[in-house]
Amino acid sequence: MTEKTRKALNLAKDYVMITLGLFTYAFGFTAFILPEKIVIGSVTGLSSLIHFWLGWNVALTYYVINIILLCIAFRSVGKQFVLRTIIGASISTFFIGVLQPMFPEPIVQQQTFMNVILGAVLCGLGLGVVFTHGGSTGGTDIIAAMVAKHSTISFGRTMMYCDVLIICSSYLLFHSIDKIVYGLIYMVIYSVAADRVINNTRQSVQFMIISKKWQQIADNINNVAHRGCTILDGIGWYTKDAVKIVMVMCRKHESVNIFRIIKETDHEAIITQSNVNGVYGFGFDELKVRVHNKKATETETITETSSNE
Repeated sequence: MTEKTRKALNLAKDYVMITLGLFTYAFGFTAFILPEKIVIGSVTGLSSLIHFWLGWNVALTYYVINIILLCIAFRSVGKQFVLRTIIGASISTFFIGVLQPMFPEPIVQQQTFMNVILGAVLCGLGLGVVFTHGGSTGGTDIIAAMVAKHSTISFGRTMMYCDVLIICSSYLLFHSIDKIVYGLIYMVIYSVAADRVINNTRQSVQFMIISKKWQQIADNINNVAHRGCTILDGIGWYTKDAVKIVMVMCRKHESVNIFRIIKETDHEAIITQSNVNGVYGFGFDELKVRVHNKKATETETITETSSNE
């Protein structure tokens, strides 16, 4: 299989999983949350709030708001984010529009709390899958991305502020504290479910392999598992012989394949496996931290020194 074919298959797999995740999200929202008239966060919650107030179609309102936000924040979020968001918002709009008429009443009758829990779990799992495969549904993500670029307020904090504001605004329409409480409960459960999916998918492991056939093992891991290796020098203190140690980092779901490669190459190899909290860099997660402007810092330092003098 050529590299181009492999990338095409991975891209197709990502879009299939994104579509499945968006369907799960739309089902959880339309079958459990919307019939209970619970206002949740993000643009989905804002759309449902407008639906309860003015009677507008939830799916179309959701899509229009996303397009408006993208037009406002186009320069801040970049073309790739805009493209992913348009695709995600279009698929979400389709699923919400199709599923909403099917559930005029919640699936679990007279069990509001149970519907909130089930809806939050399904929505969290669905969006977790979407984010894991590089998708985007827009919503308050757009506002958060724009604010984060032009201020020191973090992405997550901006999203939380927006979601809480939307949920609490439901009091103006329903005059019910219960609706707000249910919306906040949804937000907590939804966040936990989404984080669980994302963290489980991104879990990584580290292998330390000691073998006389270290070159073959390293080559096979490169060629078969498509993972890089690092060769370390060591000394076996019992024999006082020099040894080579192959260090490999990979996703947790790839560990079985790594074990198989090692066993087929050298069944006497000594192997240790340990969980890694995070691996960042080429082939793994992108390190997302705000980098301070070095020139601005240097200018401030010179200015302060001149003032002191």
